[in-house]
Amino acid sequence: MICRMWHGMTPRAKADAYAALLEQRALSGYRAVPGNLSAYILRRDEAEVTHFMTVTYWESEECVRAFTGDDVLTARYFPEDEEFLLEFEPFVQHYTVAAEMRAT
Repeated sequence: MICRMWHGMTPRAKADAYAALLEQRALSGYRAVPGNLSAYILRRDEAEVTHFMTVTYWESEECVRAFTGDDVLTARYFPEDEEFLLEFEPFVQHYTVAAEMRAT
C-alpha cells in the first residue's frame, strides 16, 4: 500500500473556500481512480496562513500512476489553485505502508 502526501498553504482568509474546493474537486478525482483506498484532507490554521495536506492511500504504485501519469512524485494542481495557494510545491511524498492498525 502506498501513502501519497501533498502540502499546500493559503492565506487564512481564503482557507474555507479552498477547503470546499479540495473537498469537491480532489476527493471526487481520487474516488474516480481504481485502486484509491481512501483520501483525507487535513487542515491546520496558523496566524495568517492555513496549511492543507492531502493524504491518500493506494493499493499500489501502479494505481497511483493511473492518477498521476508516469511521474508519480510530481504534484498535481487544479487551474483554480492559482487563486488560493501561496506557493506551488513541485513534489509530493510517497511512503510504503509498513504496518497498519484498524479499529474494530
